[in-house]
Amino acid sequence: MEPTFSPVDLPARFAQAQAVSGLQSQHMLTAAARHLERIGRTHGERSQTFWRKFGEVAAAMRGAGAAGRINADAGAYTADAIRRAVLTMDVLRERAEIDAEHEAAGSPPVLSYATELALDGRSLPRAVNYQLLRIVPPPGVRTFDWKRPYLIIDPRAGHGAGIGGFKSDSQVGVALHDGHPVYFLVFRPHPEHGQTLADVMRAEAEFVREIGRRHPQSPKPIIVGNCQGGWATIVLAAANPDITGPLVINGSPLAYWSGRLGENPMRYNGGLLGGLATALLLADLGHGEFDGAHLVSNFELLNPSRNFFGKYYDLFANAEDGRERFLEFERWWGGFHYMTEAEIRWIVEQLFVGNQLSRGEAHIERGRRLDFKAIRSPIIVFASWGDNITPPQQALNWIVDTYADEHEIKICGQRIVYMIHEKVGHLGIFVSSSVAKKEHAEVTSTMKTIEALAPGLYEMKIEEEFGEGFGKRFRVSFAERRICDILAIDESDRREEANFAAVARMSQLNADAYDLLLRPLVQSLVTPESAQAMRDMHPARAQRRFFSSNNPMFGWLPAAAEQARAAESKALASDNPFLLAERLWATGVEQALDLWRDTRDAGYEIAFFALYGGPFMQWAGRFNNFTRTHKEPGELRLMPQAQAALMNVGRGAFPEAVIRMLLLLSEARGSVRRDRLERSAHMLSSDEPFASLGAQRRAQLIHEQSIIVEFERDAAIETLPLLLPNFEERAKAVAAVEFVAGAIEEMEPRTVHMLQTIRKALGLPPIETNLSLANPLQALEGESAAAAPREEFVG
Repeated sequence: MEPTFSPVDLPARFAQAQAVSGLQSQHMLTAAARHLERIGRTHGERSQTFWRKFGEVAAAMRGAGAAGRINADAGAYTADAIRRAVLTMDVLRERAEIDAEHEAAGSPPVLSYATELALDGRSLPRAVNYQLLRIVPPPGVRTFDWKRPYLIIDPRAGHGAGIGGFKSDSQVGVALHDGHPVYFLVFRPHPEHGQTLADVMRAEAEFVREIGRRHPQSPKPIIVGNCQGGWATIVLAAANPDITGPLVINGSPLAYWSGRLGENPMRYNGGLLGGLATALLLADLGHGEFDGAHLVSNFELLNPSRNFFGKYYDLFANAEDGRERFLEFERWWGGFHYMTEAEIRWIVEQLFVGNQLSRGEAHIERGRRLDFKAIRSPIIVFASWGDNITPPQQALNWIVDTYADEHEIKICGQRIVYMIHEKVGHLGIFVSSSVAKKEHAEVTSTMKTIEALAPGLYEMKIEEEFGEGFGKRFRVSFAERRICDILAIDESDRREEANFAAVARMSQLNADAYDLLLRPLVQSLVTPESAQAMRDMHPARAQRRFFSSNNPMFGWLPAAAEQARAAESKALASDNPFLLAERLWATGVEQALDLWRDTRDAGYEIAFFALYGGPFMQWAGRFNNFTRTHKEPGELRLMPQAQAALMNVGRGAFPEAVIRMLLLLSEARGSVRRDRLERSAHMLSSDEPFASLGAQRRAQLIHEQSIIVEFERDAAIETLPLLLPNFEERAKAVAAVEFVAGAIEEMEPRTVHMLQTIRKALGLPPIETNLSLANPLQALEGESAAAAPREEFVG
């Protein structure tokens, strides 16, 4: 209970208000300074380039005039520009026709692969609009039912499904070419009546079980979540930790309040656009359904120069060759989907505004709390500095919010691996061919061994490419990281997140006021016909349908476009001064729109802190400004999991000893190369005495020995002789460990020193200069090696 106010408290309250106002000013000044610096730097450079090009265009005009070809150049350019304009408008007409056909067909997923229906969510006890599809491998590609299946969950954030597989070089293509069965989670445009996200979660869990039934000999499926599909994957795994394999989270916001001052304007939308009340109003105006076109418009406004001009000018500049690429992407971008009021309410309340998932307070339904700590599968997070929708801070700060430090991650037996790309944009994470051939290919390849990692926090590094096409590979390593490394990515003390607590409070108050005062009136006035009219008039749809054949203004367009395509076109000279002027004009328009965006974002952020950073708002949001309770570092050792493991420091046999020694070497190096991890994974899954232990027991041993090495490193070494009382077993165990470690010349000095320490503790002679690279366990257990190619390690 909050203490009552006393006049004696006035000086302290006044000082507190002053401190809050000072912090508010600091945030506003920092944001303004960063915006102004970036605006001045980027637009200063672009302006200099523009005026230099302007001089070149003027010189070209003068040169054409002096040469007496100005009229000829003008005529040639006019004819070419008219032809390109007609072809461009015809492509926009095609887009409108494709949209209409796509919508009439039920907006199926835009996958570039044939599919077969595995399970329809409408057949479940709580019907949902989701379906489980199995991807049919293209000709020449073979998959194996015993290999670990992939399930890809695409974002349901306004668009339809298919972004993760609408190109052959994609997440789907990478997994298929590696022989994995691939399943895709898709959804129809309209939700089932009364559908909730709890229903969706249960359906997803049933889909995972169906995959298990279809592949009883394979490990648990890998779940890949893209953007919104990422948090859906986390919800699924937190609520059903026993059925999921490794989780790959691509460009997914999980800590919604996080970001960097002067950047990431999208995180301010909840505070400046009305929060939950606006979402409820739009759902009511949609007669119970929230139109995904509103979300798409928010995405488009993040980069108006590209979405409202740049992509159209690129089409105009190359109307014939650019047609297929333009229509391919627009087919997905225009497939708007819907949510129920209950679904959008949960998303806004628990995630966008409340940030409850990261703080361990999200409830998928009453009495069922979602917690990252419940997840037992490895989590691989892919983020990018070029992502303006999900910056790395939003993708990774949940780790800081969830765990006291990296030691708790180990005690919980969790493996968290993150990877940050330098520049790829949000959609490029799922669409880019270069990303598919590198990051997704390496994640897929590494998935066979990643569960052999000791529990902990790692950064995945990819470098040194070799090979070509789908066979191209890179040197991959896993560098052990600490919680402070995640905080360093944030580059702030996160004190500005207190403003979002005020947003959460005001959002709830606004929603309550709307629900009590206006909602009955709004709902009584809305009809299915008015909701449909509102959808049809949405700018995101209207601007696409404008060029449709149904518009009498463009009845002439198909014939004119046919004539333009049939007419002989003479290539326009690249030095035509009017063509140069056109390109310069396009550059100027893009820069003007970018300048408007950058100025808007600066004002947007400053307005946010002006509204929510003051003393009153901080006071109003005080109950929402909390972090989950973390254990003190000294308490971690007292956790039941830690105590149970430490009691076994002197107990065990050959398997415990080998795993402990491998973990000691890994700790000494501070990082793990994939080739070593592959040898370790193969040995622990295929060679006796490990193969007969079973996946669950192997995972338990790795977890237990990780805790022992973490908290009792010296005792872990000293008690090795108790685990290996026989001299022959000691020699064989050390030989197996040295096989995994590899050639001594590739080892770091710390690794060599640890090997020497282990040998000394076991009474073995010092390490030799030429280690045997043969697997002693495989040599002794030749029969188990024959089955190795069919088995993937399961931790």
